[in-house]
Order: sequence, then structure tokens, then C-alpha cells
Amino acid sequence: MILRFVSYAIVLVWLFMAIAAFFIDESADIVNLQRFLMPPDTQQLLGADELGRPILQRLVEGAQTSLLVALGVVFFSAIIGTSIGIISGYTGGWLDRVVTKIIDVFLAFPGLLLAIALAAILGPGIENVVFALVVVGWVGYARLARAQTLSLRHREHIQAARVLGVATPVMLYRHVLPLILAPLGVEATFGIAGAVISEAGLSFLGLGVQPPEASWGSMIKEGTRYLLVAPHLVLAPGIALMLVVLAVNLIGDQWRDHLDVRARNQRN
Repeated sequence: MILRFVSYAIVLVWLFMAIAAFFIDESADIVNLQRFLMPPDTQQLLGADELGRPILQRLVEGAQTSLLVALGVVFFSAIIGTSIGIISGYTGGWLDRVVTKIIDVFLAFPGLLLAIALAAILGPGIENVVFALVVVGWVGYARLARAQTLSLRHREHIQAARVLGVATPVMLYRHVLPLILAPLGVEATFGIAGAVISEAGLSFLGLGVQPPEASWGSMIKEGTRYLLVAPHLVLAPGIALMLVVLAVNLIGDQWRDHLDVRARNQRN
């Protein structure tokens, strides 16, 4: 119970930070060399970076960047992957075989390496990061939606709707999609965590958001050069990234356990 409360509390703080970033003025990007690598104090709670910029404000802006990327990646990946998976699983035949082969090809490549290659080709920027991660991320939703649809397409209510002449798009939207939303929701929680860590990794490599925009990955990259003399430059974004990814993954595990009826009955 405590772990569940802490997980939700961390996610709520993350959301609050992302919203608060809209109210931060340009002072977070102003260079102040008099505050060069200043440690945390009463004026700047988390200290200042190598350009004298307040780390707290940039940490809040980085939270907004990670949230926007995560939501964009999960939204578009879920729509594309779920649509492909449902149509493939319900239609079957040659279309299902082609989609399966395409999914296998994407799974043959390491996802993050493929995203790095796409981001390098497209160039840096938050839009290109989202696009690169969507190209990689839709596969998981497609595979899950296809597997769920294959197990549902011979159910009685699906057969009855087919006999009554219900159009295929209407049938998929009303009778198939609602039954697979729960596992897709669990997949989305893990997708959010994966998108956050992938965005940070791309920004760390210089392929994500560009200065003066803030990202937890770029903050960690800039702080590694001063790790011995100013470890707070890395600790603040590193701990924030770890806590958010851990909390989202724990929430996903909790939802998955809650939806597993057989495991829940065994515990009872």
C-alpha cells in the first residue's frame, strides 16, 4: 500500500512540475557566470550549473519535456499499433502474415539503436524524437492487439454481430476494442517509462532537444564534465529520472496484477 501511494505521489509531482514549467520565465536560461557551479543554497535550492543557470527551474522544464515526449510517443504509437494489430488479427490471411513479418523485422533490431539512427538522420529536435520513438514503439501495441484480437474474433458476440451484418469497422470499434483496452493500458504505462528513458538517452547523445531547452538527459550530459567538483549537476536530473521511471513501472506492475484474475484468485 505504501509503495503504491509513493508511486502515484511521484507521478503526481512529475505532472505538477510539467504544468509549473509553463509559468517559468526566461530567467531559467539566463547565463550568470557569478553563480558558476554554485552548490545548493537558500537562493537556488538545487544550485546552479556551469553557466550559472538555476538547476531547479531547468529540472522543472526537463519534466515538461519528458512528459510531452512520453505522452506524444504513447498516443501515436498506441493508435497506429492498435489499429494495425486489430485489423491484422481480425482479417487474418495474407494481410496477417505480412504484418507479422513486418513486426518480426522491427523486433530484430534493438529499439533504441533504431531510434538513435532515425534521430541522427532526421536531426535533433523534440518533434523528431517523438517521430523516431513512434516508429519503434508501435510494434509492441500491434503485437499485443493482434494477439488479443485473435483470441476474441471467434467469441459468440462477435459471431452474432457478423451474422447480423454489422460493418467490420463498427464491429472492431464497439465489440473488439473495448475488450482489449485493459491490457493496452498496461502496455501504455510501460511505454511511458520507456519513452522517458529513451528521450533522456537521445538528449544525452545530443540528438534530442537542443539548448537552451532543458532535458534531463542533456542536463546529465552537461554535468558529467563537472562530476567531481559539482556532483549536484548530475544527481538532481539523475534522481528525478530514476524516480519517475521506477514509479511508472511500479504502477504498470500494479495494474497488470490487478487485471490478472487468476493470480488474484490464487492470492485470495
